[in-house]
Amino acid sequence: MNDPDSLEQELGRQLRVLRLRLNLDQRQLAEQAGIALNVVKNLEGGRGSTIRSLAQVLRVLDRADWLSTLAPAVSISPVQMLRTKAPRRRASRQNKETAPSREL
Repeated sequence: MNDPDSLEQELGRQLRVLRLRLNLDQRQLAEQAGIALNVVKNLEGGRGSTIRSLAQVLRVLDRADWLSTLAPAVSISPVQMLRTKAPRRRASRQNKETAPSREL
């Protein structure tokens, strides 16, 4: 279920269930969200839409909080990550002249 088509189908199914729980038909949802009826049909059919349209539908369905799970708050800034020096992962190469001998 990790492929994009399956994810879109599942999202569409969940949107349809939420809409029906609120006793809304597709036309009412489209009107309240300020989008075209075809957009609602595409979303519920797993055929995708814009993020803006999805956000508008989620707002009407009282599930706008779903969007916060897509992009959790950043705990460290990208600039800070660049400034932080990564720990070394391997030893430095030694010069052949100064390297200890491996003879037994």
